[in-house]
Parts: sequence; structure tokens; C-alpha cells
Amino acid sequence: MISKHSCEQSGGGEGVEVVTNEAQIHPRHGPGQLTEKRIYLNSKLPSWAKAIVPRFFYVTEKSWNFYPHTITEYSVSFLPRFSIRIETRFENNNGDNSNAFGDTPTPAENVTFLDILSDPIPEKHYKESEDLSRWQSRKTGRGPLQRGWRDDHTPIMCSYKRVQCSFEVYGFQTRTEQFIHRNIRDILLVGHRQAVAWIDEWHGLSLEEVREYEQTMQEKTNSKVKASQNSAGLLAAPRPAYSRSISVSDERSLQRMGVTMAALPDPSTSSAPSSPSHLQTTHE
Repeated sequence: MISKHSCEQSGGGEGVEVVTNEAQIHPRHGPGQLTEKRIYLNSKLPSWAKAIVPRFFYVTEKSWNFYPHTITEYSVSFLPRFSIRIETRFENNNGDNSNAFGDTPTPAENVTFLDILSDPIPEKHYKESEDLSRWQSRKTGRGPLQRGWRDDHTPIMCSYKRVQCSFEVYGFQTRTEQFIHRNIRDILLVGHRQAVAWIDEWHGLSLEEVREYEQTMQEKTNSKVKASQNSAGLLAAPRPAYSRSISVSDERSLQRMGVTMAALPDPSTSSAPSSPSHLQTTHE
């Protein structure tokens, strides 16, 4: 369903391009799936953010899926002080586990419960077919959901999310981190509503059928992104290295923000994000 959601959000030169999707063995979590994506989203940034980023850029997403545990990390090649890390733990309960990750419990004031039925979503994302108060599954007979569903619905699962973000640039840190957390909340809420509303598309599929579905959706999504970029002339010529594409005035601005040009990593060899400082746990 993530593959379908990515495809829906792609177009106009922006969206999600899948670079890697392959099996991998994690030293701690065992066999799983590694996915790397490039997310193009310049037009979705607020005006104050557009003033400090290149006109054309992408965010790198690396996700390790070792169900029931997943780790997702985001980085931007020209912002070495920016990072997002999302840990996920799936459990068969209604969100009553106060320490799902088994380490240090998150302070209660930093915990947000997301209700896929009643929590409001941005109007632009609303679809009647994804309104769970009206939805009903043809395959399973589940739905529509009613208030109080979390207390008596069977089966039920909770997706526990621990979201950490850091943007260590003076003058932009607080505003940027608040913007990130607010948007991640909306993305998680919309995405999990869709995962339930689209149940008839995935219920009963074997793992092999899931991988085949992913491959089909990824090819369609990548084609949409690249076709739009080609039509806009964004991919007409090879992109120059970031160290040569930033103007003198931009370089001075970045230096005033504390970004050292010599420390900018090459996009093809960027490492995992640095340890973030802001913590928020989200339940759906």
C-alpha cells in the first residue's frame, strides 16, 4: 500500500522514485527488505524553506523492514545537519503498550494517539472511498468503523512510531522540526487510513504476489516522476555536483548558517543521518 500511495503522490516532476528494493539480512533483526527512495518535493515546502534550498533537490529515504520492526531514515545531501529517523513496531493490541520499543519509555507529553476513524485530515487528502465511517470491505466484511472501535474491534493492530528529527541550523531549527513533525503526523494518518480502506487489494496476497505488485507500482511511479522531469527539462543534462551548483551568495548564506562547504557529502555516498535530538512517539 506504500507503493500505491507513492504512485498516487507522484507527478508534475515530483513524487517518489524507487532506487532499491531488495532482500537483506540485518545483524540484529534478521532477514528483511531494504528500500531506498528519492523523494522530490520542492513545491510542497513552505516559502521560508524554499529560500534556503536549491530549486531542484531530493530527499533520500532508506527503510529497513524487518517485520514487525522497521527503521526509516531520511537525509538531504546538501544539509548535513538535517536528519529524520522513524522506528516502527507493530503489535496486536489497541495501543495500550506504554513501552513498545522495550527501552526508555517516551514521556507522556510527547505521545500522540492517531485515530484513523475520527482524527481530522487535511481537506485535500479526503476521499469518500477512504472515509472509514462509510467504508466496508467486500472480502472481509469489516467496516464501517464506529466511535469506540479501538476498544471492541477484532482483529486489531497498533503501529507504534517513534519519530526523531533534527535540523541543527540556527534560526531555523525549531520552526523546521515543528513543520516536520506536523507533516509526518498527517502522512501517517492518511497512509494508515488508506491501508485499511484498500484492504481488498492486499488481503490474502502471498509474499511473492506482494513483491510482484510492488514491482509493478514502482515501475509506474518511476515512469511518472521521470516523464514529468523530462518534460520540464529538469533531466535534459547531467546534474552538476552540489559543490559546483551552489552560487557564491548561496555559499555565503550556508556558511552563515554553520554549514561548511568542504563537508558536503556526495549524494551517491551519503551516510545515515546523525543522531537526532527531538523525540516524539506516535500511535495509530
